[in-house]
Amino acid sequence: MSLYSAIKRAKDYAAERFPIEKLNFHSMVEKKEVPVHRLSWGYYLGGAALFFLLVQIVTGLMLLFYYQPTVSDAHASVEYISDYVVGGALVRNMHSWSSSMMIACVIAHLLTAFAMKAFEKPREITWLTGVGLLFLTFGFGFTGYLLPWNQIAVNATKIGLQSIEQVGQYLPGQMAQWPRAIRETIQGEAAVGQATLSRFYAIHVIVLPFALAALLGLHLFSVQLHGMSRGVEDPPRRQEKFFPMFLIKDLSVWGVAFFLLFLMALCLPFESFSPYPLFEAFDPNGSTPDGIKPEWYFYFVYYPLELLPFGVILVGSGLAMLMLLLTPWLFRSTSRKTLRILALVGAAYFLGMTLFGEDIYHIFKGGGQ
Repeated sequence: MSLYSAIKRAKDYAAERFPIEKLNFHSMVEKKEVPVHRLSWGYYLGGAALFFLLVQIVTGLMLLFYYQPTVSDAHASVEYISDYVVGGALVRNMHSWSSSMMIACVIAHLLTAFAMKAFEKPREITWLTGVGLLFLTFGFGFTGYLLPWNQIAVNATKIGLQSIEQVGQYLPGQMAQWPRAIRETIQGEAAVGQATLSRFYAIHVIVLPFALAALLGLHLFSVQLHGMSRGVEDPPRRQEKFFPMFLIKDLSVWGVAFFLLFLMALCLPFESFSPYPLFEAFDPNGSTPDGIKPEWYFYFVYYPLELLPFGVILVGSGLAMLMLLLTPWLFRSTSRKTLRILALVGAAYFLGMTLFGEDIYHIFKGGGQ
């Protein structure tokens, strides 16, 4: 292939993914239509995830006025927010609950987009940025978990960082040292301490938000350029205008979501369902709590790690991430019916591990009766 042909192919590829003739309000808003079919509810999940992200940003900024990112004051500042700041407990509960809801919506959005084949040409960029946003969402959850600096959060973070270093034993030659270097870079010192908290805080409130803004901007831009995917094999029953009909419905979902979130934050402290509520600040001389577990959205990896060799989970996770990134090309000829089955299998696995992972663990370990 000549250089001219390669440049022309690259130009044609970019032109198809970013058609400049559609860069106007009429094409991206007024003319845009949304298919109506039995899976149309899936189109609202992305908007719901965006709503919970906005709640995260607003409540997070409010918490920053009082939070102190030091090992001596972090836990006390969170307690002060919850106990003494007017509306502080409500804001903190909204931040925590919306975090879980955002992650749930992002996962559901990815599965429905996969089932509806929303990654097919020319929507590859939309899919790839969506996968990137999923990874960033998990990054927010992992880094934010440490910030209250309580006993369970610090110990869980230690285990998470040690898992990174474990990867080295499966890599050849000098590459075996890379995971350890990555862990030390993130941790910042010999043990989890002030440097770790400072770096997690910086990643959580600066690095990840900038990365998210870039990916989210590209993702939303691509969605507006190409519109909603067809979603089903047969032609949709009808089309409805994006503006104002779909937008009004989307905002209505936001209204319902806000009402439910506000009600939960008002009536249910986020730690209500946790066996490890926010009580004790981290004590470096204290013992690791029994039965330590990560947040619920990591159970799909945590429980398999408890049951299977680390190398098996490492290979499986690597293949799963590679499959997600290559989905537009691996499944371009796959029917939507098959994709729906695969999405249901993925959803069943995630829900099974999230809701029944502990029971499954005890059954296979011989502890369940």
